Amino acid sequence: MKVGLFVTCLVDLMRPSIGFASLKLLESAGYEVIVPVEQTCCGQPGYNSGDRKAAQALAKKVLAEFARCDYIVVPSGSCGGMIRAHYPELLAEFPELKAQVEAIARRTYELTDFLVNVARVDSVPGQFSGSVTYHDSCSGLRELNIKAQPRALLAKVAGLSVKEMQQPEQCCGFGGTFAVKYGEISSRIADLKCEDVQSAQADALVLGDLGCMLNIEGRLRRRGDKNIRVLHVAEVLAGMTDPVQDADRRTAG
Repeated sequence: MKVGLFVTCLVDLMRPSIGFASLKLLESAGYEVIVPVEQTCCGQPGYNSGDRKAAQALAKKVLAEFARCDYIVVPSGSCGGMIRAHYPELLAEFPELKAQVEAIARRTYELTDFLVNVARVDSVPGQFSGSVTYHDSCSGLRELNIKAQPRALLAKVAGLSVKEMQQPEQCCGFGGTFAVKYGEISSRIADLKCEDVQSAQADALVLGDLGCMLNIEGRLRRRGDKNIRVLHVAEVLAGMTDPVQDADRRTAG
């Protein structure tokens, strides 16, 4: 089985360790992983901003790059949701692509969903000494029903315990361009999320979308919290919780 890893542009630019961790998890599960070097963006920023033509061009590019893959796996509920939930509408005016669009939507999975419901992994490579609290990112939760899957996998990590915050499903205030267009509202939502995260008294916040990670971590640090680590679920499951060292080690290897 060939699995295409859609790294996402944000992971590629801001935290490549998430991509390497995803690769490690998929290979550990026994899959041949293909990472198309030409891949860029799923088209979501343009789609959300009303630039339909640009979003369509990027969506067609994704169709071509991952056409030979049995599955497409994405370490992001946001980008995974774009492909599965929005590509059919975005490309509806191209009837010649209908079969391809339906196929890629059917074969695309968010990382934890794939590991639980397709790969059905019994174990994960990671170890973590301490507690974490989990944030349910909006797109993954509402478009892909990602809720139980990451928690089921975290339960397999040796040494890790989960401390639920009071409102794990509450938005962090990022919302892509929402955080730019409505900065004051976004900041207030982020403050509420940070307070909830801190109330859980966990060693780390874990989640599945880098946009949310950057938003919450940035707000925590601006509020003076230097202690709570902010980690992607792939990093924890793969045992790659030091992004700088892991990236250096991978490059050296």
